[in-house]
Amino acid sequence: MGRMRLARCILWLVLLLVSSVAAWAGEVVRVDFPAAALKRDMHYNAYLPNGYADGKQNYPVLYLLHGHGEDGDEWIVKGNLVATLDEMIASGAIPPCVVVMPSVGNTWYIDRQEKIETAFIQDLMPDVERRFHTISRRDGRVIAGESMGGYGALRFVLKYPERFQAAALLSPAIYTPEPPKNSGARRSAAFQTDGQFDPEIWTEYNYPPLLPGFIARHIEVPLYLGCGSNDQFSIDIHMAKLRATWLLHGWSARWRLSFGGHDFVLWRKLAPPALNFIFKTVTRPEPRPPPPVTDNAIRAKAPG
Repeated sequence: MGRMRLARCILWLVLLLVSSVAAWAGEVVRVDFPAAALKRDMHYNAYLPNGYADGKQNYPVLYLLHGHGEDGDEWIVKGNLVATLDEMIASGAIPPCVVVMPSVGNTWYIDRQEKIETAFIQDLMPDVERRFHTISRRDGRVIAGESMGGYGALRFVLKYPERFQAAALLSPAIYTPEPPKNSGARRSAAFQTDGQFDPEIWTEYNYPPLLPGFIARHIEVPLYLGCGSNDQFSIDIHMAKLRATWLLHGWSARWRLSFGGHDFVLWRKLAPPALNFIFKTVTRPEPRPPPPVTDNAIRAKAPG
């Protein structure tokens, strides 16, 4: 009887845990909108937390950038992101949040093949803040990405520090002085001239030229930096240079070198501590202000 009672208790606890997580399940919606900078539609996925449909709160937002050869679906399909977010929100590890995952092709988030950087800043971010209940201030925004997405996230932080409270870079492709021979950056039209990799273009668009302007702004952006000890692109070496720059200026940086390569086996493992780090810096969900009182509403409430 003792074993039966123990088994029932364990089963009850498991069911309670499962039902609790299920109760916190978020949803993912697809958005296509006209991006003026591109003169075409742009696409992104948005994770909306449990309770979002109630419309009672504005939420912090994470912009999550995909890697080379991928799109805005990758963190959902390969990264197990929805389950990770549901579990972390349910446990209180991170606040309820909106997560935006744009699709930009192999553009490396720069204005060369198309004006992707401009579209991201001037079209996509305003569309998110018009369409969804987000905190449209720096203390309500964070950014992250892996590989090419880490490259893009770092550039956005350095160019627009007034927009992002913190960043997480997972195996970021921030090679200095040049990408290795096996890097997708060399095959991307974003860094080519006449079909060949152009090191001058890479140098022009890489992050070091952005550092002086960033330093002069005196806006600290905490960084989470993580990569694999067996990364085939030796990103740990390049990431160490960036970390040294952050530490030299006394800026907050969390470093994690884990066993693994350059893939989602590693990034799924790094996602929870990275999310925990960047969301510690943001404002928690805020009550939405009441709708403005209109003349029609006043007339509707008038007696008689």
